[in-house]
Amino acid sequence: MLCWATPGMGQELNCDVVIDAARIETSEQRVFKDMELAFENFLNSRNWTNVEFTPIERIKCGLTITLNEMPSIGSYKATVQIRSARPVFNTTYESILLNFADRDWSFEYVESQPLNFNENDYTTNLTSMLAYYAYLIIGLDFDSFGELSGSPYYQKALTIVTNAAQGGRPGWGALESNRNRYALITDITNQQMEDLRKGYYKYHRLGLDVFDTKPEECRKQVLEVLENIKVIKQRYPSSIFVINFFDSKAEELVNIFADATQQEKRKAYNLLIELNPIKQDIYKEILSK
Repeated sequence: MLCWATPGMGQELNCDVVIDAARIETSEQRVFKDMELAFENFLNSRNWTNVEFTPIERIKCGLTITLNEMPSIGSYKATVQIRSARPVFNTTYESILLNFADRDWSFEYVESQPLNFNENDYTTNLTSMLAYYAYLIIGLDFDSFGELSGSPYYQKALTIVTNAAQGGRPGWGALESNRNRYALITDITNQQMEDLRKGYYKYHRLGLDVFDTKPEECRKQVLEVLENIKVIKQRYPSSIFVINFFDSKAEELVNIFADATQQEKRKAYNLLIELNPIKQDIYKEILSK
């Protein structure tokens, strides 16, 4: 799902969009291919920041959109899996930053229609959702390379949430769910969660990026991040930001500690099953390696 887009200068994203329309009964199947291309063009051709990106620096990401219903012609309800990744220094490996399932997509799309967006106003639910995830992906990427450097992009995502709430569509409301778009961005921008944002920098830049030459230092940094997450989870046991971290990192964490000392393995395992018990079967591999 994570593949290179057409080279260009300035654009930040290299997003691959897949539309699964198997549940939609219509003779006009070509609209779904048009939809894929239109969504990719919206995300990949726009300048979301003032930072210049070379083609190789573009952020790899992907949206898999499963269309569940078509209540009327051109109107859709969908679930979406959003993923993004960043490269690890001196390797071909890519570390997942975002792995989030959004079950509240509701939008209109007509073949070849222009996708208009204004970051300071609500235009359509579709472009608000696409832009929201563009800024979220960029914010997480920037946080992983510089401590708290994703802040301007999270603020833009928060503005989109505020503006889109007036449309009355699901996913934007404060009282709807603790796992929707509102919950995720308010978690990320909550000052009480700042140590997890700092943890993205420590985990990736001070940890994974030195793993090739200093694996012991990497493991030390990752254990410190897990200890900080433990404090955060005590304050916010249902935090979707914390959940996203482990949804993105579970298997990677097993590999990080594969060659650790027995003491480090046991410490990592105990922390992980406390913080993310749902993935206990995955974390057991730490002790068996």
